[in-house]
Amino acid sequence: MDIAQLTDEAHRAVLELLPPDLMDLTDIAAASDRFTALLAARPAVIPDGVEVDDHLVPLADGHQLVVRVYRSSSARPMSPGLLWIHGGGMVLGDVSMNDGECAAMANELDIVVASVDYRLAPAFPYPVPLDDCYAGLSWFFGAAGLLGLDADRIAIGGASAGGGLAAGLALLARDRGEMRPCFQLLTYPMLDDRNDTPSSHGVTDLRLWNRDANLTGWDAYLNGRAGGDDIAAYAAPSRATDLADLPPAMITVGALDMFLDEDIAYAHALLRAGVPTELHVYPGSFHGANALVPHAAASRRWRRDEFEALDQALNQDRTKRTDIQQ
Repeated sequence: MDIAQLTDEAHRAVLELLPPDLMDLTDIAAASDRFTALLAARPAVIPDGVEVDDHLVPLADGHQLVVRVYRSSSARPMSPGLLWIHGGGMVLGDVSMNDGECAAMANELDIVVASVDYRLAPAFPYPVPLDDCYAGLSWFFGAAGLLGLDADRIAIGGASAGGGLAAGLALLARDRGEMRPCFQLLTYPMLDDRNDTPSSHGVTDLRLWNRDANLTGWDAYLNGRAGGDDIAAYAAPSRATDLADLPPAMITVGALDMFLDEDIAYAHALLRAGVPTELHVYPGSFHGANALVPHAAASRRWRRDEFEALDQALNQDRTKRTDIQQ
């Protein structure tokens, strides 16, 4: 697939600025350096009035998990909340990479957002990243009084690997029965370790998340067992055979994303299981386009769709907001 020929001028212009080997994961450490440099060149904008605080959550193995909380100074008592999980193919990124997006959600939707700095593969393969996310969610629910949260209105969400972790977290929370998130926002989620769909073969451009990178990410996360017969649905939610009684979901993905087919299939599976689900596919958009090309018409529509879905899921007791930025 020649993505540059299938998208518009705004997306092509951004593609041309990306390092040609940005997502070459032959050397994960070097790829991490390139990714970090790209993020540093696009510093987050934190709206006035949004407070950002890091909280340390002690885990049983001695690790101190960082949960970063974004809260508007005008937030109401008993605010709804969103636990956000960053992307990076299970091997890249950190809690800071979505600072701008998390702060914007807190500011525009009057919600409290918490982002989890989960540990990465290959140093920490499954189940450690998912367990870290579960610990972060447990802390968020437990800190409802401290943070002024309504524990009945806490959603989970994430992008790319974070979307896959959020989907796995929804399954894990359902089965353990200790917490019940009210909604899941899955932005181009990384769901299927088998990599056998047509779209998973279609992206080879090393500037973007591509097939080889995805194979490397899954192999790192699953400790060399990706594609095997014994993979848990918590690790690769596309493997799930029981999706009943999960929170309502929204799945968003670009039409030029290698995750397109698996995301569509997961949305259909959720619907068949009786889970209220929205699926949005954005023409001409590649993986991460909503963040990389935020000024494009499709990206503005994408942002509006996700913010409105969150607002509807979390603020049902209030008059629908009309000031969500377009």
